[in-house]
Amino acid sequence: MTLILWLLAVILVVSGIVALFRRQVLWGIVLIVVGFLVGPGGVSIFT
Repeated sequence: MTLILWLLAVILVVSGIVALFRRQVLWGIVLIVVGFLVGPGGVSIFT
């Protein structure tokens, strides 16, 4: 489960960074914050 959460967090953060480069600032920030919350080091929504 930890590996799945880590991969999901990485995908969300990378998607957020790509969105920032595409000038979608709000969407990028939301994806990065959600990625940090979902990650195993953050406050996981699954526990």
